[in-house]
Amino acid sequence: MSHPKFGAWLLVANLAFLSAGVCAHSQQSAPTIRHHRVAEPAPEQDTDIDQAETAMQKNDFAGAEALLQKAVAAKPDDYRAWFDLGYVYNALQRPADAAAAYRKSIAAKPDVFESNLDLGLLLAKQGDKAEAAKYLKAATQLKPTAHPQESLGNAWLALGRVEAASDPQSALLAYGEAAKLAPNVLAPHLAAAALSQKQGNLEAAAHEYKTAAELDPQSKEALAGLANIDIAQKKYAEAEAVLRKLLALDPQNTTAQVQMATVLSAEGKNDDAAQALRSAARVDPGNPHAALELGTLDVKAGQYAEAEQEFRAAVQKLPQDAEAHFALGSLLMHEKKFPEAQQELIAAIRLKPDYAEAYGNLAVAASENKSYSVVLQALDDRAKFLPETPATYFLRATTYDNLKAVPQAVDYYKRFLATDDGKFPDQEWQARHRLIALDPKHADNYRVKK
Repeated sequence: MSHPKFGAWLLVANLAFLSAGVCAHSQQSAPTIRHHRVAEPAPEQDTDIDQAETAMQKNDFAGAEALLQKAVAAKPDDYRAWFDLGYVYNALQRPADAAAAYRKSIAAKPDVFESNLDLGLLLAKQGDKAEAAKYLKAATQLKPTAHPQESLGNAWLALGRVEAASDPQSALLAYGEAAKLAPNVLAPHLAAAALSQKQGNLEAAAHEYKTAAELDPQSKEALAGLANIDIAQKKYAEAEAVLRKLLALDPQNTTAQVQMATVLSAEGKNDDAAQALRSAARVDPGNPHAALELGTLDVKAGQYAEAEQEFRAAVQKLPQDAEAHFALGSLLMHEKKFPEAQQELIAAIRLKPDYAEAYGNLAVAASENKSYSVVLQALDDRAKFLPETPATYFLRATTYDNLKAVPQAVDYYKRFLATDDGKFPDQEWQARHRLIALDPKHADNYRVKK
């Protein structure tokens, strides 16, 4: 007896999973996901399963369930009936029952692509990614009954998504397989780009975003991702060109407008940057990211009061943003408002514990506030991320000096003099005179030789 023919209809229930993270504007971003009948009987047959599938096409899922329950009661190992029950339960928002039905279909006939794919997608949607990967991997090794390249591409793409967190390299390989099977589809390239970016491989991410943008020059997601990579790599001219394309497609995109201001400012085009921020403000008054950038421009122009106002507005609207607290804290330190500066810098560090620059500024502000224990802790934390400098040696020395910790003060004044190389003559003079006072036995060693 020959194998029966297979048909297909759209499975809407699992569409959200494969298209997750893919920009909806692009018609090519999310591949079509099809649900397949796993058997289609000869026209003269009229079984309970046939009637159930007719009911399913009419969205009569309650009627279909009754017929399919009758079918599996009569023949408990009918993989087709269990598969259709899985579909019905999924449509009825009964995921546990759906998963159980798909498992029974696979147990009855393990080599069916569609049942493995649908169970994998369902488990992924439920958050059981390890089990989902098991069935999706199986699906990638089986033969779909319809739209073979598209269907296999869907399976590889889904596998990549469930493995992205636990096994990024395997996920990237899966995205690569999906891209081979669907060379004109954006989704695998966008997914690979986002994962590569998260892994810190900016070159690979840029390549994938460029490929997506070549496939669809109207893809806002591809252009936005490429702009982010160019900015991270300080390729400001390239970023400006990409952002201009993005803004031509989406003039109301305030995120892109703020990024444009960042890029123009980095290129020294401050007037153009301000214009970009004014455009963002017209679209989204009070945008905190625009306020941050405008404050930065104010600092460059020496307009500190205006900058403080902008930074305070940003902190108020972005209380969990380390950059906003750092910007305000650093400005307050410049304005010699040290107690408040210290609090803002501490807030930045709490939000971003690896913020090396914030530790350095905190040490300076805390020193002005005579919070010497905070100074030393901040310098120790900074040293975890950045090398010591003559400035940090000098700050350690003066802190220990104020704490009357003479041996440590002497040690760090010496380290400062050994590394400064004449860059800070005023501090060198101070260090030498403190060493003479703290270590008089070796005073001659600290005097400048004439």
